Amino acid sequence: MPQTSPNDRIRIATIGVGGMGMGDTRYALQIPGVELVAVCDLYDGRLKRSKEIWGDKIATTRDYREILDRKDVDAVIVATSDHYHAQISIDAMNAGKDVYCEKPMVHKIEQAYPLIEAQKKTGRIFQVGSQYASSLTFLKARDLLAAGTIGSLNMVEAWLDRNSAIGAWQYSIPPDATPQTIDWARYTAITPKRDFDAKRFFRWRNYQDYGTGVAGDLYVHLLTGLHVVTGSSGPTRVFSTGGLRYWKDGRDVPDIALALLDYPGFTFTLRVNFASGGQRESFGVRFVGSEGVMEVGMSSVTLSRKPREAGPGYTINTFTKATQEKFLTGYRSKYPATKASADAMRPLKEDVYTAPPSHNAHLEHHRNFYNAVHSRKPFFEDAVFGLRTAGPALLCNHSLFEKTVCGWDAERMVRA
Repeated sequence: MPQTSPNDRIRIATIGVGGMGMGDTRYALQIPGVELVAVCDLYDGRLKRSKEIWGDKIATTRDYREILDRKDVDAVIVATSDHYHAQISIDAMNAGKDVYCEKPMVHKIEQAYPLIEAQKKTGRIFQVGSQYASSLTFLKARDLLAAGTIGSLNMVEAWLDRNSAIGAWQYSIPPDATPQTIDWARYTAITPKRDFDAKRFFRWRNYQDYGTGVAGDLYVHLLTGLHVVTGSSGPTRVFSTGGLRYWKDGRDVPDIALALLDYPGFTFTLRVNFASGGQRESFGVRFVGSEGVMEVGMSSVTLSRKPREAGPGYTINTFTKATQEKFLTGYRSKYPATKASADAMRPLKEDVYTAPPSHNAHLEHHRNFYNAVHSRKPFFEDAVFGLRTAGPALLCNHSLFEKTVCGWDAERMVRA
């Protein structure tokens, strides 16, 4: 396919039009020049719904290969369940299509290497759909950290808690879900064979056969934000724990998970709780440095700093009086006492940086993708970046299920 020019329309197709697929398509169609040609899904109801939304002119199919055979498709959105991300993305790039692939980029770490090779060999634009890479708050935090505003980074804490059924992946199942309306054979073609189960199709995030649990759905976002702010390539060691505490609905992944990741120079902690009895959703990433703390949310960055005391302080009450006097003489020569005065009083320093109300990280992420399709200059969240976030996230699953600590070679992007 020839490269598109800035004046060309970009014709897209969406493969997988569930919640994320439809959302991604809506964002894409807000970009001037983007046109929807076709959609693919394994549930007939979603194909019919797509025509209700976008008109009868769009083509529909259950077979994604028919999408890739079309000459009028320039780029595809891959928003299937996780287990098909790698295969469809590789096939799409080999068919000459640019790819916007929902996170996590892969279902298994080993699937990432042929995907990276396909991007390199074909020269296609490939972008992972983790929108924190395009969030103004994380980009602002990156600049503040680089400017030294919190000193040297030593710890990062991240959390994303939910207290709702939908937040815990209890997605609605349509009453017409049957083997006739769902292509179960195609859905399970690359997984262990099971009898038809609508729950496994519509609530796929709950099952290791098709999804990646908390790690793939949410840890990847938090890792993306971390890597954007710090420029890190990845951790050296991963430990994860958790369990199924509340949503005992047949799922085989935890609803509460915690992880510790060792990075060169700092430690990263993650927490996700679907059984939280607190607010409906709680999210944040907190960067702790030697001179301050920076907390990043969806729409703002809060920077807090407290001036350090002059000198290290002292504890000398157990010394003899003569020794105390000798110690104080030496101490005051290095750290002279300051006279108390109103002018010496200083407030705690806190700055809040707020993104404009018009900023939408999802929309901006799609804008970055289609700009890359036009310019042929890839956005930085490519297949390599995708493995640098998906790899450690999926290692958290290995650590939890294998009850072990996992090593990770961040440069070679392999398990150590």
